[in-house]
Order: sequence, then C-alpha cells, then structure tokens
Amino acid sequence: MSAKMKKFLNFSGDGRPEYDLDTELYQQLKAFRLPLIFIVLLLLFGTLGYILIDNFSLIDAIYQAGMTFTTVGFTEVAPISPMGRLFTIAFILTGFIAFTFSMGLFIEIIKKGSLSRTIKERNMVYKIARLKNHFVICYHNNYTIELAKQFRENHIPFVVIDSDENLAEIAETNKYPYFIIGEPHTQVAMLKSHLSSAKGLITLSSNIADNIALIASVRLYEKELGRKPYFIMTNSDNDDDTQKLMKLGADSVVSPSKLVAQRLSAISARPDMENMLEKFLYAKDSPIDIEEIKIPDLSWLRFKRLKETHIRTMTNADVVGIRDQNNKFTPMPRGDTVIGTGSKLLIIGTAEAIRATKRLIFSKHKPEEFRYV
Repeated sequence: MSAKMKKFLNFSGDGRPEYDLDTELYQQLKAFRLPLIFIVLLLLFGTLGYILIDNFSLIDAIYQAGMTFTTVGFTEVAPISPMGRLFTIAFILTGFIAFTFSMGLFIEIIKKGSLSRTIKERNMVYKIARLKNHFVICYHNNYTIELAKQFRENHIPFVVIDSDENLAEIAETNKYPYFIIGEPHTQVAMLKSHLSSAKGLITLSSNIADNIALIASVRLYEKELGRKPYFIMTNSDNDDDTQKLMKLGADSVVSPSKLVAQRLSAISARPDMENMLEKFLYAKDSPIDIEEIKIPDLSWLRFKRLKETHIRTMTNADVVGIRDQNNKFTPMPRGDTVIGTGSKLLIIGTAEAIRATKRLIFSKHKPEEFRYV
C-alpha cells in the first residue's frame, strides 16, 4: 500500500538531496558560537565564585549561578556573605552585558534573513529530492504560469527554477509547489532540482542564448549520469531559431507566434469550430482524450495489419494516426496499414477506452476475446 501511494505521489524511495545545504546552514549558525561560549563561561565563573566564596556545594552553586544569571531571583539556596552579595551584583551586571550582546547579535542575524532563507531552501530541496519523473521548468514568465496551471490540473509534478530573488512570493501567488532560486544552467541548480530523476526539462527564456546554454548543459549532464535522454522542450520566435534549437538537441520547439497564427487562421475559416478542441480535448472534465501509444517490442500487434487488430471493436477507441520508426506520420491510416516495430498509434476515445487500448497493445499474447470478434 505504501509503495502504491509513493508511486501515485511520484515520490522516490531515497529522500536525500543531491546538493547538501548543511554546510551553508552551519556557516549561518557559526555566529551563535560566541554567545554560547559566553554563557557557558559565565555559568562556570558564577559556579566557581559561589563555591570559593560561600562554600556552596557543586549542585547548589550551579543552581544559584543559573538563577542569578537569568535574573530569576527565586531564592537563595543558602545564606550568602557580604562578599558573596558583591560577587552576585558583579555577576548580574556581567550577565546582563553578555545577554544584551547576544540579543543584538541574534537580532542582526534574523534581520539579514540569510538564516531563514537557508532553512527554507534546505526544506524545499529535501521535498524536491523525493520527486521522480517530474519536469524542470526553467525561467518564470507568462508561459510558465499557464503551463503550471495545466500541470497541476493533470497532476504532473514540476519544479520551477529562476534567478529572481522574489521567486518565493511569485511561487505562492502562482501556486508553484516546488521552486529553486538560481541560474537554471548551473550545476548547483540542476542538483537542487533533482534533475537526475526528472523526466524532462522545459526552458522558456525569451533569450535564445539562455535556451541554447540549457540544452547543451542538460545533454552533457545526462551523458555524465549515463541515463536515457531527457525530453527537452523550449520555445522560439522564428523558424531559424527553431532549426538551431532542434539541431542542438531540443526534442520539441514551440513557436507561440506560429501557434497563434494557425489558431486564428483555423477560426477564420471555421468560426463554428472555435471551441471544439477546448470542449472535447483540452477541458479537464472532458469525456474524450487523445494519446500517442508506442508499440512495445514484444507486443502481439507487431506486423499486423490495422484491420486485423480490431481495436475499434474491442476497446471502442479509434486509431487516427500512425507514426513509424522513421518518424513519418500517416493520418487516418487505411485498414491494410502494417504496424511495424517502433510504431506509435495516435488513439482517440474516452479515458476508459484508451486504458483498454493500452492493455491490448502492451499484451504479449493475443487476447482470448479476439476469437469472438
């Protein structure tokens, strides 16, 4: 049950971050060493004074020194001589000076905010370290805000990285569950975002140089890890930038201006179809879904003709496209189209129908129900 819950929440078994912030936290706490040393030395001084002046036992001297230093003044554990009272006054004044100095130092550290930021960042890094198969989104902008909404609705885990010092406030406003403040292309940011366990990276900078630097850095990082390639997505403003980014290693490049133009053109030609995609495909509660499913190497569907699979009859889903291993896409394939190795089927239907189609495709053996079709 615990394993299923972790899988549902996209948590990995190892919650240790790849970047250790304990050293940085220790540097922030070093300033408290001097006040602590003062307190210990003053208590030792007071204890020895009461022992030597008024012959207190060790436990009585510690108790009296503690009450005097904290100015509690509850009672005297034993009669104190005139010399002991003078010592007590001097001890109180010295303790007050040490306390004032310590409080001033403490307030100054809290006022800077470095300690608080380090603690919050450390907690965030530990939370991110429990994620797996998440997406790392680099740079905050309007695209990031809209993408985060879609990811939250579809329960896709993600981490946002940006160098803006106000990212904590931005994350709270836009409901980013995980975020890292820093330059996205640096190794520190990659380690903090737990990129080694991520599914992919999305870089949304308006500057193509930033996107190029990130793509190159991530491709080098994946080679160092020896893992399967990340799925990298980015954006561009023109076809020339799109070609450059694709050649440098991006898996998908989206041109916002081109998408807007295509959408406006489609609406102009068919005004009555304006909201069809939003209503039937992109709406969160839509009964219809579309998904591309890759044919596994051991699937019984390999080398079968599309009409021989009877997918429509058995699952009530339709195959509206086939992409072969050479990335050639065939829309609305004919029944005699052969499903080859590495092919991907574009399936449209209800969520339940698509799940049934996946079970059918991933099966190694022909289902028993097939004989009734």
